[in-house]
Amino acid sequence: MNLRELDYLVAVADHQHFGRAADACHVSQPTLSTQLKKLERELGVQLVERNARGVMLTDAGVQVVERARIVQRETDNIRDIARRTKDPASGRIRLGLFPTLGPYLLPHVVPELRRRYPRLELLLVEEKTEVVLHQLRDGALDVAVLARPVDDDHLHEEVLFEEDFILAVPTGHHLARVPPPAPLDVLSGETVLLLEDGHCLRAQALSVCELAGADERRGFRATSLETLRQMVAAGVGVTLLPNMAVQPPVASSDDITLIPFAEPVPRRQIAMYWRRTSALGDFLPSFAEVFRELPPNLVRTLNSAA
Repeated sequence: MNLRELDYLVAVADHQHFGRAADACHVSQPTLSTQLKKLERELGVQLVERNARGVMLTDAGVQVVERARIVQRETDNIRDIARRTKDPASGRIRLGLFPTLGPYLLPHVVPELRRRYPRLELLLVEEKTEVVLHQLRDGALDVAVLARPVDDDHLHEEVLFEEDFILAVPTGHHLARVPPPAPLDVLSGETVLLLEDGHCLRAQALSVCELAGADERRGFRATSLETLRQMVAAGVGVTLLPNMAVQPPVASSDDITLIPFAEPVPRRQIAMYWRRTSALGDFLPSFAEVFRELPPNLVRTLNSAA
């Protein structure tokens, strides 16, 4: 058994077609088929079911592919270790973020990462928090930027910054006349537009609503911050937006009035996480430092980790 045979098997699993899998692996279809049959003979089990309707994995094939993907990731990690030994700021980092942060944080961070680490390959994954955590624990990601808290003793936590929440109301709404900064209790009795289940921002906003005596707008749950923004602009209701989501390069809207809160300002705390066993552990603290150096109008920087 060798790595190339496992690569061929994973390609067949991904493409469900011998020809497309061969093209993806840059080999001829007979070569790929021959190598897979060789692997099956060596293991003594059938991995791929070949029939007129296409290609399917057997039960054994599904289990072998699952482990082959792990082997591929670990092989990539070995190559990264070798590259990083020669140059600590080269190689590849797979970074996961959640959707209510990634689009607003990355424009401020990626240019500096490219300037500081020009040989670093940055691969970005944007998913809901639970998906990012699963991929981080499974080794599909190297590092994640998430909202605190994350309860996992196997992950190292590097606290980065705090981000204020901003009240967003339609320009003609009665709350638009409240002079800033507004006390949290201006939301008392109001109904607030929120995101759908699965977004960590939903839970954070619900906590703010509970403190303020507000309630969720029934019958509506947005799939994204941009949907929330459009609903506010359309006069449907009010919502809470993280500060970065209302700063350039995000365009402002004449139909939305943004009102900062008075102290104690509702905030979310953002941290970077990686596996304590990560081969990148020596490099990632300096990588995280770039995220701490955001302009002060975006975040409140924290000088010490929790």
